[in-house]
Amino acid sequence: MNRAAFVDGMRLGVGPGSAAFVLALSFGAEAQARGWGFGLPVLFSMFAFSGSAQFTLLTALASGSALAAITSAVLINARYLVMSVALNNSLHGGRWRRALHSQALVDASFVVAHHADGRYDVSRLIGASLPQWLFWVSGTALGALTSPSPALMHTLGLDVAFPAFFLILALEELRRSRRAFVAASLGAVIAGALLLVTSPGYALLGATAAALIGVLPEEETV
Repeated sequence: MNRAAFVDGMRLGVGPGSAAFVLALSFGAEAQARGWGFGLPVLFSMFAFSGSAQFTLLTALASGSALAAITSAVLINARYLVMSVALNNSLHGGRWRRALHSQALVDASFVVAHHADGRYDVSRLIGASLPQWLFWVSGTALGALTSPSPALMHTLGLDVAFPAFFLILALEELRRSRRAFVAASLGAVIAGALLLVTSPGYALLGATAAALIGVLPEEETV
């Protein structure tokens, strides 16, 4: 592992980690309010480490069956299949080493580890994911322990910190990739259309179908 790239990744991971901490506060508080207690949401964050899947599962369990909740969580994380294919050629070592390194694959780390030539710096990927994981788990624990109200989060403006940060990451990727721009535009159209007939959660789930554009080849631009 490249130590310099790992340290650089940790530095780059503090920003999204701080935003993840805010979102984790909400998840911990919401899980506590739904009767999950303290230990369960913390363990869930430790091993799942996926805000989108965790919130989807939490919401779906409250309004539907366990099968529907699990299916929704799996589908919302299906984007990692495309991301892992893109990362595959940048991984080195044996099967177990590659599988272990791939566990560091999260959205923000995937972006900061991306090189203009289409390859990924795995050391930077792992470094960026470490502080995000720590912030996510500690935020969940604090949220479950203190249960801050949604009104307080809204008053402090903390409810927009996480989406605002990822909007910045998305804009950078859209600038570099025509395919990403097309996928984002198509996803927005799908979500807008579905909002007319269903809830925001299902509209977001349907919009992920636009990520299938990722299987098409494209020459990256800088």
